[in-house]
Amino acid sequence: MPENEEPKKEPSKPEEKERYKLDTEREPSVTQHKIGGLSYTATTGMLPLKDEFGETEAGIFYVAYSKDGLKEPRDRPLMFSFNGGPGSSSVWLHLGAVGPKRVTLESDGNLPAPPFELVDNPETWLEHCDLVFIDPVGTGYSRPAKKEDAKKFWGLQGDLDSITEFIRLYLTRANRWASPLYLVGESYGTMRAAGLSSRLINSGIALSGIVLVSSILNFQTARFTKGNDLPYILFLPAYTATAWYHGKLPHFKGLADALKEAEEFASGEYTLALTKGDLLSEAEHASTRSKLARLTGLSEAYIESTELRINIHRFCKELLRSERRTVGRLDSRLKGIDESASTENPQYDPLMTAVLPPYTQMVNDYLRRTLKWETDVPYYIFNPGQLWKEWGWGDAGAGYPDTSEALREALSKNPHMKVFVASGYYDLGTPYFATEYTLSHLGIDPSLRGNISTEYYESGHMMYIEEKSLAKLQKDIAALLKE
Repeated sequence: MPENEEPKKEPSKPEEKERYKLDTEREPSVTQHKIGGLSYTATTGMLPLKDEFGETEAGIFYVAYSKDGLKEPRDRPLMFSFNGGPGSSSVWLHLGAVGPKRVTLESDGNLPAPPFELVDNPETWLEHCDLVFIDPVGTGYSRPAKKEDAKKFWGLQGDLDSITEFIRLYLTRANRWASPLYLVGESYGTMRAAGLSSRLINSGIALSGIVLVSSILNFQTARFTKGNDLPYILFLPAYTATAWYHGKLPHFKGLADALKEAEEFASGEYTLALTKGDLLSEAEHASTRSKLARLTGLSEAYIESTELRINIHRFCKELLRSERRTVGRLDSRLKGIDESASTENPQYDPLMTAVLPPYTQMVNDYLRRTLKWETDVPYYIFNPGQLWKEWGWGDAGAGYPDTSEALREALSKNPHMKVFVASGYYDLGTPYFATEYTLSHLGIDPSLRGNISTEYYESGHMMYIEEKSLAKLQKDIAALLKE
């Protein structure tokens, strides 16, 4: 090699990216707004979750709203909000019911024509309390620092750990330790809220109340597995409500009349019939079959083929099969159109197809343009890797995950905590009768039963997409916060 010639360098290899790009060191975006006569501040940011050595393991994205002009903000109730999945961001409660802005849909809950619209929400809960919307790790803009660390947060216990730590850190940074504290969760978020109520009291944080929207605390009430007859019993009144709504039960005077008969039959004769199994007599079988047909709008021949056990997905397909339509699982008022009427399960849920595009487009526009959180990172409405399929249930995975015991424990340790439960009659995902069953089997002390209150709405899983239910829900929450 000549003396004046430099040795050739090997081309550098790109460094392997071990960490996601997190915005945990970024200053929050603070913006001022007004709705009606209410002036408020929106704070949008990312809080770090660190291990015992101070290493950042994840960032949790949040949007917080606080009323302006208060001498003592700490005296105002503070409510933390999240949705379910698991694997869903907080967008549904945020831009559907609770926050100061709301996505508009058609009056019947169906998909509106684009472009979509975000409007002021006169039924916002901000009128009564400050709000913090939390996107759990893997949703929204929240991410684990390392891909291999994701599973630490993607499980029943890891999720509770991370949200507990977020709440602790938020209370510290916002100086809100002295505020009355509340949680609101929807769907799987109710399982999270119940678990957190126990986790927080054991960490020295006592809640004033929790709100459970479209609740599921015990998965035994909703898993149609062989040997578990409970869901067939507990879903029946919601089947009745659905059939009545679609005009299949003209023999009833109204919804209340139909539900009364369905509830009595489900908790009595139907339960006994399923309990007998193969010992059910031919006469009892015929009687049960006939009454199921009367309460569901399905033919006796079809019910016979199900062995008196009607699966939720097959019901959604069968009820309007002759019209070549399906009914929604999450909101059974809505109809879907499948490619073929011959299949046994619906191809999609009409509620999700109605809400996903407008909520996706509006939350991305709102966060960037109005709340000034500018980033090219995708906002995950739902985790694209189907996080829920990877969710770790721990020991509960071998049976039925259940946080109702955590709720009972929290009530026993904190008898001042109020629990408000909101259910939609047309919700076939977390049916109201299953929620009632769980609440009546908590095993709480009789002196605490008055801590739990329930309300019902003539809508579905996202009852707030129907404007009368939206207004009723806000009124019910206002009453809770005044107790």
